[in-house]
Amino acid sequence: MAERRQRGFVTYREASEGYFDKRGLRRHAGAWSLWALGVAAVISGDFSGWNFGLGAGGFGGLLIATLFITVMYVGLCYSIAEMSPAMPHTGGAYSFGRSAMGPWGGFITGLAENIEYVVTPAVVVFFAGAYAQSVVESLLGWTIPQPWYWLFFYIVFVGLNIVGIEATLRFSVVICFLSLGVLAIFFIAAIPHFDSGLLTNIPPEEGNSSFLPFGIPGIFKALPFAIWFYLAIEELPLAAEESHDPKRDIPRGTLLGLFTLVVAAFLVLFLNTGVEPGANGLAASGEPLLDGFRTILGSDTAAALLGLFALTGLIASFHTIIFAYGRNIFSLSRAGYFPHWMSVTHGTRKTPHVALLLGAVVGYALCWILYKNAAGTGVGDALLTMAVFGAVISYFMQMLSFVLLRRNLPGIERPYRSPIGNVGALVAGAIALVSLVSLYLDKAYRPGVIGVGIWFVLGILYFAIAGRHRLVLSPEEEFAVTRGEHGHPEREGYGKTEVEGTVG
Repeated sequence: MAERRQRGFVTYREASEGYFDKRGLRRHAGAWSLWALGVAAVISGDFSGWNFGLGAGGFGGLLIATLFITVMYVGLCYSIAEMSPAMPHTGGAYSFGRSAMGPWGGFITGLAENIEYVVTPAVVVFFAGAYAQSVVESLLGWTIPQPWYWLFFYIVFVGLNIVGIEATLRFSVVICFLSLGVLAIFFIAAIPHFDSGLLTNIPPEEGNSSFLPFGIPGIFKALPFAIWFYLAIEELPLAAEESHDPKRDIPRGTLLGLFTLVVAAFLVLFLNTGVEPGANGLAASGEPLLDGFRTILGSDTAAALLGLFALTGLIASFHTIIFAYGRNIFSLSRAGYFPHWMSVTHGTRKTPHVALLLGAVVGYALCWILYKNAAGTGVGDALLTMAVFGAVISYFMQMLSFVLLRRNLPGIERPYRSPIGNVGALVAGAIALVSLVSLYLDKAYRPGVIGVGIWFVLGILYFAIAGRHRLVLSPEEEFAVTRGEHGHPEREGYGKTEVEGTVG
């Protein structure tokens, strides 16, 4: 890094020769591979995690919470479908926040998304370990400590992401269709066993009904778990610089993915809860879909084998969210918000291997620390609420960005326009704020939420002290500084600064 130039409260450094050559990505994704990437990122929510909402709010509380959260994601996805093709950068949420609210807004949005995407694989790998142990114990009679499963999954799927974008997307397509196939088999098999009485078999607290056994407060407590049906569909903008046609394909992939997930979420909520052991039995289960298969097929080899297939849903999300945190760390580092060394990409494969390895270390360590301190109980749901903390802050910031971008940058190219406009964004942002407050309602989860809150504050302090003086004109920054005139990597490439006088 050479010359420095002050701009407001931040300092830009002139990128050294070869800086962007060491931080290159490769274009490969089309609309259907992006659809698969988005659906695969979320599909684990249909296999595990959602069911803790039954213990928080009962079936009725979780159903109402899911309806509200579905409205939030509709507003979020339509807004993202407009912003992403207008700002086709790997930064995604950070890019939206940067153009709308300046460096501080961009960093806070990107940091919140960073928390979401680093913690979420830790949630998924915990549930994957539970599924894997159930299957291995049923088929082989072996008991393997959970941390060994997590280590295996991290090594395999971080490695696959490092191999290249081609391998990442091909695997995402295959594992997405396998996961949807497992769900389809379950839905068809569950219908003859469905018993509506099982939906409401949680004993209600005094004065409440079986539909809302924990009353109105239960609806709010169930919100974080309803989010698990959709969390991470918003990751597709992170693939913008690896998409052949981001201005067309990312809106299509995002909206098709959302429709797929809405159908899956409500089928899982009704059909999985409506077979033995019902809401009461599933409320604390680490493998609710496998429990449903055991009811339908019996606790035998066939159920265990289907449980092995059910593991595909967790693997799908684990693999694709590793992709997401890799691109999030890469983009924030390339622009200087995180240390620059984090964004170096593999010389021939053009994948952000440093970011991928770093996120894996943090995620595994977080899962291990909670597992050891909680003696293996309550880890999955605690991690889930920690991931949701980052997600809902990011959602609120992105919806605020949408409104500000329409007001302050009305003339930028918008290949797609949201049909629900500012109203949809404002409603989604309001629900995100309510969801953030709901995370503090359960005392058991407060330590974890407070912990990621500290992570969030420390990140902001780092930027205030050091990061804001190390910025580089990455595509996201150049787009923001020139108000959309430049910073289009699909047209202009990288490292060709188009800002007059560099920055000043």
